[in-house]
Amino acid sequence: MRVIAGTARRLILKTPSGDNTRPTSDKIKETLFNILQFDIPEATFLDVFSGSGGIGIEALSRGAKKAVFVERDREALKCINYNISHTHFEDKAKVYSMDALRAVKELKRTDETFDIVFMDPPYKSGSEFQVLAELHDSSLINEDSMIIVEAAYETELTGYEELGYKVNKVKNYKTNKHIFLKKV
Repeated sequence: MRVIAGTARRLILKTPSGDNTRPTSDKIKETLFNILQFDIPEATFLDVFSGSGGIGIEALSRGAKKAVFVERDREALKCINYNISHTHFEDKAKVYSMDALRAVKELKRTDETFDIVFMDPPYKSGSEFQVLAELHDSSLINEDSMIIVEAAYETELTGYEELGYKVNKVKNYKTNKHIFLKKV
């Protein structure tokens, strides 16, 4: 896995071994960032269920002013910290070493508002719904914030409206999809 574009272009990123994380492929990451290209510069970026941190680091490389990474797996955290250091983004990155729901509750105590929230939870776990519910009733996002959930291809687009979100767009790939949400 590598950084595709921007100031850290071509740098190779470490990824955790095993099946606990599924790093987003370079091709899918490139497609995602082509969609986001005009939203990234100077954005504040929240990368939940970060894995290796590749998505948040790509955002920083392309001009995001800050990225917050949330991950609880120890091996993944080692990769995130290495990758942040390797790409020289220490001054723009913050890592929360904890469960996603707990991290959102911690972040609610700050005055942060995120322009873009990306989450790649374990597929079919439903974890994103707990995080989305906690995010909705906070100042961490607003009506202009973009939330992107990576999900298995066969994931139904249900449950988001009940939490107060509108599905703006869905980008399907061979085995997964990105669901773009807005708070209503």
